[in-house]
Amino acid sequence: MAEGFDVVDIIRTKRDKGTLTNPEIEWVIDAYTRGVVAEEQMSALAMAVLLNGLGGEELATWTAAMIASGERLDLSAVTRPTADKHSTGGVGDKITLPLAPLVAACGVAVPQLSGRGLGHTGGTLDKLESIPGWRAQVSNDDFVRQLNDVGAVVCAAGDGLAPADKKLYALRDVTGTVESIDLIASSIMSKKIAEGSHALVLDVKVGTGAFMKDIDRAQRLAETMVGLGTAHGVKTVALLTDMNTPLGRTAGNALEVAESVEVLAGGGPHDVVELTLALAREMLRTAGVDSDPADALRNGQAMDVWRAMIAAQGGDPDAPLPTAAEKHVVIAEHSGVLTRLDALSVGIAAWRLGAGRARKEDAVSAGAGVVMLAKEGDAVTAGQPLFELHADDSARFERALAALDGGYDIGDLFEARPLVIDRVG
Repeated sequence: MAEGFDVVDIIRTKRDKGTLTNPEIEWVIDAYTRGVVAEEQMSALAMAVLLNGLGGEELATWTAAMIASGERLDLSAVTRPTADKHSTGGVGDKITLPLAPLVAACGVAVPQLSGRGLGHTGGTLDKLESIPGWRAQVSNDDFVRQLNDVGAVVCAAGDGLAPADKKLYALRDVTGTVESIDLIASSIMSKKIAEGSHALVLDVKVGTGAFMKDIDRAQRLAETMVGLGTAHGVKTVALLTDMNTPLGRTAGNALEVAESVEVLAGGGPHDVVELTLALAREMLRTAGVDSDPADALRNGQAMDVWRAMIAAQGGDPDAPLPTAAEKHVVIAEHSGVLTRLDALSVGIAAWRLGAGRARKEDAVSAGAGVVMLAKEGDAVTAGQPLFELHADDSARFERALAALDGGYDIGDLFEARPLVIDRVG
């Protein structure tokens, strides 16, 4: 690791739209991780990156330096090809739950390090933790063993994986630099590449309930991440998918688990099934396996892997899921077609009901959330139930209802949008 750089010079170079050298980038990421570069100095550099961007080689080196700040998982002992998936987050996005066992049932191991929810987007670990006994922490040895024995692991990332990202992510959150596509891409890809999988499929959400609201920025993010993955020897593709309306009919932890089990049993909402199969096909293709995942849904193989995956991490797949103490039904005021159901409105409502957290240390309610009894395109009649709100405390309903107010329209004409918008890679 080169020494002797002046961090102020590095900040000035990027401030003035200059290009950083590879040794400068490697040094500043390492020095920041070790505490040599101060938070205010890294804040200034992050803002300069937000305003002026990183070139292709700069970004590849920045990402590599973040990977090098910690350990890289060794999956060489896994006996089958591996493929991972990452979603940029949305409302009702429970896709990992049916997807991981489905892909595993088709012969590809799925090493899925997931996170917790913050704000209106739900976290995969929060959902799985609503299953009695299930634990998110898995040792590296058990991680590899479960991949070989079961085929899929969904768990929390250890502290040793890309520690530079953990530190920089928290800094970006409080310095107005979250929106930088270069910093988003390097954050996601440093962790995913460090996971050690051979193949990676990215689900880049676009729309009101997504981090990326417009197609152009989502396309740029997808192209940037695919480029980074490919440069680091990971076969990477991305799907751009619609997040203007929630996925499925539930938003909330245990509610989404129950819906995922419906999908694994051969039922479930058509959009959840469609996206699960689309991502599964990409993961199998990228991993070099020729198999139709629809067969594994129909014949029960994916359900068998789900049950084994949950049990391997201490969960009881047969245990009743938690339910909220209170319910409130929202009815349609007039008849027509549900022409709009806004993902962000539903996400905020679920958050306010207790399904999400405002700070990382907050607890979540396993049973809280929103059940959507009607979805976009459905005909409804006056007085028909539209939503069922679930909360542990009825005092939460008022603010949740305020979030839903104006979040849906009942009219005459509905024009369906494609769920999968584009493919990159």
